[in-house]
Amino acid sequence: MSRIAYVNGRYLDQRLAEVNIEDRGYQFGDGIYEVVHLHDGRFVDEDRHLDRLERSLREIRLPMPMPRLALRHVLMEVARRNRVREGLLYMQVTRGVARRDHAFPARPVPPALVVTVKRIAPYPTDVDRWAAACITQPDLRWARRDIKSVNLLPNVLARQAAREQGAIEAILYDEATGLVTEGAATTFWIVDEAGVIRTRHLDQVILPGCTRGALMAELKQAGIGFEERDVSLEEMRRAREAFLTSATSFVKPITRIDGKPVGDGQVGPVVRRLFEIFARHVQGGLKNAA
Repeated sequence: MSRIAYVNGRYLDQRLAEVNIEDRGYQFGDGIYEVVHLHDGRFVDEDRHLDRLERSLREIRLPMPMPRLALRHVLMEVARRNRVREGLLYMQVTRGVARRDHAFPARPVPPALVVTVKRIAPYPTDVDRWAAACITQPDLRWARRDIKSVNLLPNVLARQAAREQGAIEAILYDEATGLVTEGAATTFWIVDEAGVIRTRHLDQVILPGCTRGALMAELKQAGIGFEERDVSLEEMRRAREAFLTSATSFVKPITRIDGKPVGDGQVGPVVRRLFEIFARHVQGGLKNAA
């Protein structure tokens, strides 16, 4: 079966789908994207992702390509036409097609919308096999990292550096301060020497992760404390445990950073519990996107 994509109002065989070479996403990276986990035919944290999409679009002065209800229909239709019940759905909105000029088009053009989906394995059941290694890299991205822009070249280079060293993620840090920001495509957390769960506070330096927000809500409901404050490289290296969160990582234990063990190099009890808590969230805390 051919994969089906939604491209500017049409459902097309993905092999035949095209965008105009003067699309501003292609020319300037002038666009926003979102990635949503589809579990058992339903989107996980759908409202969080659509809220973030709308916020990012507002920040770059780009309107929604269609009302939210209509967009939800498109997302579900792409999943249905591809017969995907467990997967990742990608949506991208750009400022559309216009003659190449850095400034916005003098005459507004319709935003361009592309939606695709791919199958992935279900939420992992073995937390120990889910554990992984990371490296550290300087954070070379632009200043508005809170906007989920399609401008991802620094992230691509950081992820490639990680892959070349046998790791799954690059933990980014500010060279001037020595403070950790986030992963190249994830939120980074530690359990510090005092046993406190910590991740960086939100501002323009990091993306407001949807899985981050969902996990925090689960922690509050379970009465588990955490702190949103800076994590230095030194604190990271002394941490008892570390983990990542994202729509694709869920809660992923990190047992080695830059070739050295985190804590005792095994999945720790705190991350093990958080992994189970988020598994229940994925299984039961879902909203039907229909």
